[in-house]
Amino acid sequence: MTTEKRLLQRWPLRTLSLLLASPLALILLIHPSMIVDPEAGYSHSLLMLVMLGISSGFIHGVGFDPRGLIWRILFHPVGGWVLMGLGYAVLYKVQMG
Repeated sequence: MTTEKRLLQRWPLRTLSLLLASPLALILLIHPSMIVDPEAGYSHSLLMLVMLGISSGFIHGVGFDPRGLIWRILFHPVGGWVLMGLGYAVLYKVQMG
C-alpha cells in the first residue's frame, strides 16, 4: 500500500471530504437559487463538475474505495476537493456580486 493511499484512508481526510460536500449538497438541494447568478444564469457544465466533486466527497467521506481504475481516477478525493473548491468559489462569486 502506498503512502498516499494510507494517508487518504485516514479519518481526518475522510471527515474533511464530508464537511466540504455536505453544505454544497444542501445548498443545491434546498436553495439552488443561491448558486445561480440572476443576470447571467448558470453554467450546466460548471455545475456538473461541482456535483462530480460533491459525489467524490461523499464517496471518500463514507469510506468507500472504488476498485476499478476508471472509478478511482474519476472519484479521487483530491480531484473532488478541487471541484468542491470550485463550487465554493462559484457560490462566493454569485453571493458577492
